[in-house]
Amino acid sequence: MSELSIVVRSAEEEQARQVTTGTTAADLFADDRSIVVARVNGVLRDLAHELADGDVVEPVPVTSDEGLAVLRHSCAHVLAQAVQEIDPQARLGIGPPIRDGFYYDFDVEKPFTPEDLKTLEKTMQRIVKEGQGFRRRVVTDEEARAELAKEPYKLELIGLKGGSSDDEAAEGASVEVGAGELTIYDNLRRDGSVAWKDLCRGPHVPTTRLLANGWQLMRSAAAYWRGSEKNPQLQRVYGTAWATKDELKAYLDRLAEAERRDHRKLGAELDLFSFPDEIGSGLPVFHPKGGVVKREMEDYVRRRHIEEGFDYVGTPHISKSHLFETSGHLPYYADTMFPPMELENSQYYLKAMNCPMHNLIFRSRGRSYRELPLRFFEFGTVYRYEKSGVIQGLTRVRGLTQDDSHSYVTDEQAPQEIRHLLNFVLSLLRDFGLDDYYLELSTRGDSDKFIGSDEQWESATEVLRQVAVESGLELVADPGGAAFYGPKISVQARDAIGRTWQMSTIQLDFNQPARFGLEYTAADGTRKQPVMIHSAKFGSIERFFGVLTEHYAGAFPPWLAPVQVVLIPVSEDNVAYLEGVRAKLRAAGVRVELDASDDRFPKKIRTQTKAKVPFLLIAGAEDAANDAVSFRFRDGTQDNGIKVDDAVARVVEAIRTRAQV
Repeated sequence: MSELSIVVRSAEEEQARQVTTGTTAADLFADDRSIVVARVNGVLRDLAHELADGDVVEPVPVTSDEGLAVLRHSCAHVLAQAVQEIDPQARLGIGPPIRDGFYYDFDVEKPFTPEDLKTLEKTMQRIVKEGQGFRRRVVTDEEARAELAKEPYKLELIGLKGGSSDDEAAEGASVEVGAGELTIYDNLRRDGSVAWKDLCRGPHVPTTRLLANGWQLMRSAAAYWRGSEKNPQLQRVYGTAWATKDELKAYLDRLAEAERRDHRKLGAELDLFSFPDEIGSGLPVFHPKGGVVKREMEDYVRRRHIEEGFDYVGTPHISKSHLFETSGHLPYYADTMFPPMELENSQYYLKAMNCPMHNLIFRSRGRSYRELPLRFFEFGTVYRYEKSGVIQGLTRVRGLTQDDSHSYVTDEQAPQEIRHLLNFVLSLLRDFGLDDYYLELSTRGDSDKFIGSDEQWESATEVLRQVAVESGLELVADPGGAAFYGPKISVQARDAIGRTWQMSTIQLDFNQPARFGLEYTAADGTRKQPVMIHSAKFGSIERFFGVLTEHYAGAFPPWLAPVQVVLIPVSEDNVAYLEGVRAKLRAAGVRVELDASDDRFPKKIRTQTKAKVPFLLIAGAEDAANDAVSFRFRDGTQDNGIKVDDAVARVVEAIRTRAQV
């Protein structure tokens, strides 16, 4: 047998190897059971892939993002096999891996029930234990159509093969077709017979046994074929899959904790906000207690903007269409704007962004270089037509208020202004108790949605990149994620249970100043175009409120809490004494309530603890005689015999320092 020269590459080293003809990736990594696929010359391949002379081969462990994606996609195939084994009339849609799991779409006569999912899991467990193998076959279009003649959705996908456009044509289609080649994967029993097959690009794990006990079906839902309501409605089954049973359990525990912290649930329990059907989907209302939190957020960020050199402005909620044509949002952004309204022979739009109106304020009179940086800020409420399927509580809404700011600077001032904005953003997040974050740099992609020259994009991207690197924070690339008018830095903050949320953004824009003809008079008397920098510190008040609610599990720090102190008398005889304590707290600016209800003392404690009030101040006869109160904290601990003046000072200090208790 002849020998081949290959290179085995790992994170630590590159090693030249001599192997015989017919050697597979599985042969190379036979001693490491954690390796599920290999990257050969930069392309993910099954371990059964035979190597060629000159190949560069990298092992891909199941614990890596790519390894987990392969594991999850393999699990999706096992799910689809189980569905068709139970219901041979079920027709297959698409089954891609997704974050933390996978899904598969099916055309079935009836929606799946929870009992159906349990039955499917039992069938999947049997397939997993059988140790079925995955075999890849390259087929022609004609061969694929003949083999999949009873699968109408797969037949439709066959015509989509060709690469980058596949996912645009159908969400998740890239796992099925692409790169100009069609392949079918057979699931093989141990005797070599074909148990099932599916159109798929792969790769897959070598055997279903590698799925072990690290997977679980989660739920089912309706989903339109290729994401369009014009197409048939299919049934989507979601699952999760992990490298080990312990990792699965940890994930399920995280989900349970996330459910406990769900801001929609807490919003109702704590009487903070609601989403009335009568108003419309994605349009929240804030109740008095939620209004307190929202007001504290607004007061804080308004004051901070003024301290950071911003001028407060205000703009209307609607505008003629010409404004958004000038800015470029029409047609680039039209599908996420509400439909126009006809009025006095003109079309008006609900505004989806504030920047065009700020440009008009800049342009309202002549500007000098001496005024720059010129910074505008407002609480601008905007309206975006999000599809009903993606609306989620406060974190994805149709009506949102941005703490929107725009800085107009010279080319030379741009790097320093971005540093200034980034420092502002990070200090704000720390004040709200979010101190674990990294940066994401969103750059231009290949789509035709991006406007401006290559040189402008390269220059703007490099300015943002340098400032991000200087910050010392982790920087993650987001190719193609930029706005149509320029690149951006976003701050990705991790909450108390490790989930990541996109919060603040800083965007560099060289397009709108040109489209609006913005100019300033330079020191030499010439007219020059400013650079425009967009920045939202909260992102939106609604989203930030939702994230904070989940981060704190509703137990806001005292400075944000709707009610900061509740006074609880041991008996009715102590009410008059606590009224005096309440007066002192109110005089110190504390939001305080006195529970003088007819409830028994233990029930009052339970009620206010459930309401997550930071401080309960309790007084009985002995406390009243000593001009004192007892502190009770949210965790049930208590500090007795505190003098009233000291208690007031302690509460005020906790509020002033934004402490969590």
